[in-house]
Amino acid sequence: MANSDGAATSGLDRILTLELARVSERAAVSAARLRGRGDEMAADQAAVDAMRRELNRLPIDGTVVIGEGERDEAPMLYIGENVGTKQGPKVDIALDPLEGTTICAKNLPNSLAVIALAPEGDLLNAPDSYMDKIAIGPGYPDGLIDLDAPIAENLAAVAREKDVPIGEVTACVLDRPRHARLIEDIRATGAAIRLIGDGDVAGIIHTTDPDETGIDLYAGIGGAPEGVLAAAALRCIGGQMQTRLVITRHEQVERAHRMGIEDVKKKYTLEEMAGPDVLFAATGVTDGNFLQGVRFGRNNITTHTVVMRSSTGTVRYIKAQHNQIEKFHLD
Repeated sequence: MANSDGAATSGLDRILTLELARVSERAAVSAARLRGRGDEMAADQAAVDAMRRELNRLPIDGTVVIGEGERDEAPMLYIGENVGTKQGPKVDIALDPLEGTTICAKNLPNSLAVIALAPEGDLLNAPDSYMDKIAIGPGYPDGLIDLDAPIAENLAAVAREKDVPIGEVTACVLDRPRHARLIEDIRATGAAIRLIGDGDVAGIIHTTDPDETGIDLYAGIGGAPEGVLAAAALRCIGGQMQTRLVITRHEQVERAHRMGIEDVKKKYTLEEMAGPDVLFAATGVTDGNFLQGVRFGRNNITTHTVVMRSSTGTVRYIKAQHNQIEKFHLD
């Protein structure tokens, strides 16, 4: 679990910020070569292979705490896998080499390559289960939203702070049958809904810039790993988030206990999911609301990446033109 908030004591070298951007760039380019081909597994594996290769070049002693499955599912980047040169700080890593595999396979908007890095123990070691989430962006009073409050109250609170009618507030929700009641309750308030088919990391990040994305609040049940990645991003950009694991089977409870989670019904705050010094990077695979997808030119490749650090509040957008395209070829 993440440490309590406070001054950063990690000693993370700021050069890792740029190095992390390079990791997400490589994964995004590899996946983008297969976008629109209808093969989710091939695109995901290409992103995994590229991300692992670049991670193993970093001067870190890293452990994957949020990954692509259990150890017996290798060659994915599995939970517990050690990466890096081992000649650097001990860090925890949360990653999704291809966030939105279906999106990429169909060449739809907002597929990303995503990775977060923090000092050892500063990212929630969440099981690969579902997680209930609610999130808003920066600029609101602390405690404005509550996972346990009716969605109507949360939407009304956002509308009140924005000083707009509730009809001018938009919630983002994954388009899943399990959200039928949530969608009905949102529409009953008069608020709008942006339904997304996949990619709830992007959906949560979109709340941080509602003027650009049109999304004020995210709500609903998605993957726990994606929740931790989104929390890492919000720690850098600002915002509020509350979550709770959705665990219903005995074997899930046992697995959570083995990962150090004693209370599977605990409501997590943003600060409990990601510590005070987090690095986060995401590169667009397909075009989206805040990142462009990879562009393949005749003699170069263009990538669009956001890279952030929570301890400094720095958010950098990097539009890179790569003229030595052979560096993207796997060894």
